[in-house]
Amino acid sequence: MRVFLDRLYLYAGYAAGAFMVAIFVQMMVLSAGRPAGINIPAADDFVSWCMAAMAFLGLAHTFRHGEMIRVGLLIDKMPERARHWVELGCLVIGTGFIAFFAYHAVKMNYQSYLFGDMSQGVVLVPMWIPQIGYSTGLVILLIAFVDELIHVALGNPPRYEKPKPQTAEEVVERAVQSGV
Repeated sequence: MRVFLDRLYLYAGYAAGAFMVAIFVQMMVLSAGRPAGINIPAADDFVSWCMAAMAFLGLAHTFRHGEMIRVGLLIDKMPERARHWVELGCLVIGTGFIAFFAYHAVKMNYQSYLFGDMSQGVVLVPMWIPQIGYSTGLVILLIAFVDELIHVALGNPPRYEKPKPQTAEEVVERAVQSGV
């Protein structure tokens, strides 16, 4: 099961990367094609749908690898036992919020399919198609949150938290990687 979940998060990250490449290609074709008279109808719609899919499909991979923004000013000062319970509480609250959003995203996606919603742009596209990236990304993030909640509830340290740097060089390296 662990291998399946890790691959799910990884492939969702790959899919997010593929949508990023799709955005790049579309923007380059539009920019370079303008002098040659090349135009993609409704390109702004396609780019925005790719951007939404990229953002939501990348969430679980980002969460799992500890790359989401986390402010640990308070929790870092707590004793280990209290810290564990606060982490668990945060995961329960986070799982609840993500479950709420995932449920409504899937419901919206399904209703768009049932009602036959179409895009309003130049190119008519059934709206359930671009909404798949949004709803799928939230469902995968929910799976990641539940996975982490179970892991922490069993008494393990959170996997999304990176170990504290041990040397000054590690602090500098992390600052460089984060773009600070």
